[in-house]
Amino acid sequence: MTKTFKVGDVVTGKVTGIQPYGAFVSLDEQTQGLVHISEITYGYVKEVGEFLTVGQEVEVKILEIDEEASKISLSIRELQEKPTSSKRDDKPRKSLQARVDEHDEEGFNTLKEKLAGWIKQSIQ
Repeated sequence: MTKTFKVGDVVTGKVTGIQPYGAFVSLDEQTQGLVHISEITYGYVKEVGEFLTVGQEVEVKILEIDEEASKISLSIRELQEKPTSSKRDDKPRKSLQARVDEHDEEGFNTLKEKLAGWIKQSIQ
């Protein structure tokens, strides 16, 4: 493995292979790394081939280098702008207890009324 790469480097590479779990990217003649499916983009990625193709040049960030195993972990997602959170997340959430009106027993009364009849039917 070439020692010129270090964690945090941003380099341009070429996609050399696509697997269900990610894409292999060649960084130079002798060095190849893996962009795991979770590091392709923000959000859900079902098929790697929907985002990358063999031969495509991509800019990647080096996340981890394992010299002993000769493996390099790469990310495309790290170079993308993180999506803003939705408005829903900005509002404080009410607890379930706060959302339930304790005095609203309309639905429960009909069950209460039917329960006696159901018990009577099950005994017969």
